[in-house]
Amino acid sequence: MTLRKLLIASLALGLYACGGGDPTPVGPVEDDMFGLDEASLYEEGRAISADAPSEVKFDQTLPASFDLVATQSPVKSQGSRGVCSIFGSIALMEHLYISEGTLAMPDFSEQFLQWSSKVEARAFPNTGGSNARSNLDALARFGTVFESESPYNPSPWGTSNDPGCTGDSQPTQCYTQGTPSDEALMARRWRIPTGRYIRSDADSIKSHMFNTNTAVQIGGDFYYQSWGHGGSRIPVYSGYREQGYILMPNQADIDSSREHSAGHSYIAVGWDDDLEVQSVDGEGHLAVDADGNPVMQKGFFLIKNSWGTGWATRNPHGAGYGWIAYEYVERFLSAYASGIPEVMVDELCGDGVDNDRNGAIDCADAACASDRSCVDPSGTYSNTDVAPIPDNDPAGVTSTLEVVEGGTISGLSVSVDITHPYRGDLTVTLSKGGTSVVLVDRDGAGADDIVDTFDVSEFDGEDSAGVWTLTVVDHANADEGQLNGWNLDITRCAGGDCDSMPTVGTYSNETLAVIPDNDAAGVNSVITVPDGGSITATRVTVNVTHPYISDLTITLSKGGTTATLIEGATVEGTSLMRTFTVSDFNGDDSAGAWTLHVVDGAARDEGTLDSWSLELTR
Repeated sequence: MTLRKLLIASLALGLYACGGGDPTPVGPVEDDMFGLDEASLYEEGRAISADAPSEVKFDQTLPASFDLVATQSPVKSQGSRGVCSIFGSIALMEHLYISEGTLAMPDFSEQFLQWSSKVEARAFPNTGGSNARSNLDALARFGTVFESESPYNPSPWGTSNDPGCTGDSQPTQCYTQGTPSDEALMARRWRIPTGRYIRSDADSIKSHMFNTNTAVQIGGDFYYQSWGHGGSRIPVYSGYREQGYILMPNQADIDSSREHSAGHSYIAVGWDDDLEVQSVDGEGHLAVDADGNPVMQKGFFLIKNSWGTGWATRNPHGAGYGWIAYEYVERFLSAYASGIPEVMVDELCGDGVDNDRNGAIDCADAACASDRSCVDPSGTYSNTDVAPIPDNDPAGVTSTLEVVEGGTISGLSVSVDITHPYRGDLTVTLSKGGTSVVLVDRDGAGADDIVDTFDVSEFDGEDSAGVWTLTVVDHANADEGQLNGWNLDITRCAGGDCDSMPTVGTYSNETLAVIPDNDAAGVNSVITVPDGGSITATRVTVNVTHPYISDLTITLSKGGTTATLIEGATVEGTSLMRTFTVSDFNGDDSAGAWTLHVVDGAARDEGTLDSWSLELTR
């Protein structure tokens, strides 16, 4: 297939090759990008979404006006690169994340998505253009990173960047501006649910926006005079630029624009049924009928564009927003949508970081309410004095810590840092009062050093105050080492009453199970809990491997209660190992069969349930 035919076919699939920047006096629309001279080809592009199911609820009356401006990220500018559909897709993604609420004001990378859609998703690799379908597919499958991790370059590459960046046929790296940095490639990817076409009639788009509270990406044929664009070959009317009015094109505009066709893409974020704007004729004048009466167009979608805030400076919803006639969208454009992502960002209790970005850190976050570090007061005590370990001496070396604070111990860990060329010679013991616990007993053979943390339960119930002793004995000749330091981490019972502490039981199933592909029956895995008691908290840890985790729905059931853990979630990578805190079973008896059910709801990818476990607090 020739490049010309390939580009024409791409337009038929909704490919938007768009110039960016302020469209006055002459915008950088890519003239003759498609070489479009075949009649009515724009109708083929629209046909894809014209056959989509209607979104209209026939018993529902929609308001005359509506907007989603409050859940939009700031207006951006694509500069002089033809990547409008990339900007539209990222604008939609940012809006979906803002609507979800975990990330207050996300700023995702258009630069990274341009690379991902062409290299990872392999969509339109030999042109700067793309479309909503391919972009949102890349965002669902591969995701993008934050803008700070892959900043956007608004200027296209030329021969100074790569000798091949000239002419009609350029290598992919010219359109992606090379490959993202190693840091960007290693950064966390953020994803959205799989997208779908929306029927492009006004009622369907409006119904979708109103019933889901989500925007829609639209795009397709670009008509220069309708946009008041300086690249128009017929006269334009400049009086609508400040408001961002985009009219249904007249026939002269349609004919002229097809001679140097281009496309454009943006997101629809609202509508106004009652907005009326006077049409413009082929000479660039306000249109009137034979009797001299104004010819009006009524009903407009509110759009968020990617030409920065220098365009539509007097739009009532803010600079960079515009209005496009319903008829323009219905006749010449296609519409594509996604859904609210399920953002899975766990709070790590005790690291001083707001990991889940909900404004609460560590113990102030409800996710840490049952974490031991937040339930009980604790203390850490250290001895960093370096002490040589005598070679082959049964007395060994001792190091002490004096703990002044009293309290009944409910948990204790000890960390040791020992340098030694043959750890199999060593015994390490922790003692206090009449209790002594061997932490290491000549294990590890010829490995070097002991740098480890040991959880110890033998001191539970005792008072923490007093002298704690660590003893290290070397039982063999020829190797000397040293104790570099050690510390205790003590957790005390709340209020000194250990009887008030909850009982925590942990149960697991390590049997690997294949998740059948595209099978509603899915796979079940069961854990039978022998211990009874009224449940106060349930934590379930799931370990799953799957090429496309957003295909999966995972539920936990016991008796007549079922809790959904994950459904269509945007999850980094091809493995999911995550702990979910579930309240649905609180008050139930813990004894009995617990069932984890995993369903793969889409074709082509098969995965495994590697293991799972329950932590039940009673």
